[in-house]
Amino acid sequence: MSESPLLPIFQKAYQNTDLTPLIEPEQLEKFWVEYGREALESLVQLVEDHAAQDAKIIFSGHRGCGKSTLLAEFGRTVGDRYFVTFFSISDLIEMSDVNHINILFAIAVNLMLEAEKQQIEIPKPIKDSFYKWFAKRTRTEIDTPISGEVSVRFDFKLISGKLKTESVIRDEIKQEFERNVSDLVAKLNEIAATIQATSQKDVLVIIDDLDKLDLAVVRSIFSDHIKTLFLPGFSIIYTIPVAALRENPLSAMFTTEADDQIVVMPVSKLVAKSERRKPDPVYQEAAIETLCEVLHRRIPNEILAPEIAKQMVLESGGVLRELVRICNRCCRICLREIRRQPERTDFKIDGLVLTEAIKGLRLDFETTLGKADYTILQTTYQNFLPEDPKADPFLDLLHGLQVLEYRNDEVWYDVHPIVTDLLRRKGLINAVR
Repeated sequence: MSESPLLPIFQKAYQNTDLTPLIEPEQLEKFWVEYGREALESLVQLVEDHAAQDAKIIFSGHRGCGKSTLLAEFGRTVGDRYFVTFFSISDLIEMSDVNHINILFAIAVNLMLEAEKQQIEIPKPIKDSFYKWFAKRTRTEIDTPISGEVSVRFDFKLISGKLKTESVIRDEIKQEFERNVSDLVAKLNEIAATIQATSQKDVLVIIDDLDKLDLAVVRSIFSDHIKTLFLPGFSIIYTIPVAALRENPLSAMFTTEADDQIVVMPVSKLVAKSERRKPDPVYQEAAIETLCEVLHRRIPNEILAPEIAKQMVLESGGVLRELVRICNRCCRICLREIRRQPERTDFKIDGLVLTEAIKGLRLDFETTLGKADYTILQTTYQNFLPEDPKADPFLDLLHGLQVLEYRNDEVWYDVHPIVTDLLRRKGLINAVR
């Protein structure tokens, strides 16, 4: 049986809706849609206008709202003026084992990796001393060629792998520096100063995916160690989950320690609060068009009609990753059907496909919810606010995207559209949609 001509088209669409953030320059060039402009401009202002060039910035927002892609674009925007090191903490440290010590150590490793990538000519004696310092603390052998002049070589990619996979190494690093973190910070500052002197650019470190940590881990890291994390003498952007800003102690601490340098990337408001429960609401067409453009950059128009793209946007609640996830599910469904019926040439992402994809996502949400959760969701839907927005059960729903936070003149909340449908099906609300 011959292969359907639609198969490669949908395979490409499926690959284009991969859920990983746009990080690489070629990805940004191909798929970037201007999004989160206000947050981007705020980051530029805070970094460039800080008097001492050692700004410590907290960047927050819902998981999947586009922070990683925006940070990558931000790094590219200021890369001609700053030595930018952008990395995901999840690429270096097992997420369940992240702590303040290995965050700082990961910064050191990534500064050296980026210096090698950019071919920064660090003076040889200084470079060799850095290599030996890392080798000793990670139990890594260094290559010393036999010649008239001693030269050491070191593989920082190997160190990255050790940090990720070997808990013994992470434990030893923590034990060595936990009581003497000043030594680690001093080495960090020495590396950054050397890079700055060589590159003639101020150092800017961007740490992504800290917002994906469990709230309990975030509390432990920042409540007890935020002063330590803010010690390095160069600019750092830390990502945190939006739910962390709802807790009074954490929020007050971030405001104080970061000198109020907090940037929140909001979810796109597709429908105004006053229109939310109307049978025929007035939509925020500009926001919808932006998110539709995200889809059309990835999916050919012949397999995704504009009205279906708009419906996907509405089902996403304005969360960028949710939008891509919905489209990705649709592509998966179509690919299965194309293989079942290769003779058909009229497949496209239509209303039936979208309904099937939404059903799967609705079931995914349902498996995470218990009786108490439904009570909170019901109240939030009715009042645009839970009874206690600082209670852990609500913060968990916020962290898990079952509840979305919106901002204009006030902060308010609504239930994710797919979860709203779940509440309606259970008879807990009289939802319009």
